[in-house]
Amino acid sequence: MQKQLLILLLILSPIFIFSQDAESVLLRGKVLYRNTSVPNENVINITTERATITNDAGEFEIKVKEGDKLAFTAMNYELKTVEITKEILNNNRLVVEVNEKVTELDQVIITPEDRQAYIELKNEEFKQVDYTTDKSSAVTNYAIPVSQRGMVNGLNFVNIYKALFKSNKEQGEEKVILPSQVLRQVYDDEFFVADLKIPQDQIDEFLFYVDDKLPSQTLMKRSHEFELIDFLVDQSKDFNALKASEK
Repeated sequence: MQKQLLILLLILSPIFIFSQDAESVLLRGKVLYRNTSVPNENVINITTERATITNDAGEFEIKVKEGDKLAFTAMNYELKTVEITKEILNNNRLVVEVNEKVTELDQVIITPEDRQAYIELKNEEFKQVDYTTDKSSAVTNYAIPVSQRGMVNGLNFVNIYKALFKSNKEQGEEKVILPSQVLRQVYDDEFFVADLKIPQDQIDEFLFYVDDKLPSQTLMKRSHEFELIDFLVDQSKDFNALKASEK
């Protein structure tokens, strides 16, 4: 009986996947910041785990269906999510306005406009990729270092990378994703300054430094999140020691 069920599932799975693809349409859109085009913005369909990137004109194309969740992320802009509605599908056009990522680190206090969204993370509905406030969520204790509490944005980190890796694979590319390209998109500056003791004006330099030290791409995967944190902690000590010796 179990064998028959397994065979039935194997037969029906491709049909189900095909039906999902058949429902999808190619959505065209544009990403703007203060009416200026935003190039190289990652556009990720969290639901289907597919990803693309905006061109020099800030334009993108991605397959979607009603109810899909799109995430927009780039190093200098706050993560934004959009749910695909019938209205968006009827217009077949989506214009997304993103906000600049602003972080003030006086006395190591982070005060972005959406700070409350970072404190109360949505549990399951958006797989914690959407930072909108959910009163049912537990409040994160920011007095505990990231290295002890784990990744604050862990599932955000996972879904973004999962989609990016999948996109590269589908394009037949073996593209290496470097820490300098993505880590600052999924972590606010507090992580680097408060937990890794990296001065804010040296964060980018530190990430380029880490690029050359990364032992394996597997560290960039969800199953190795704590190993990645340990690696970053160790590298931050070496980096800070190097900078101190240059003075």
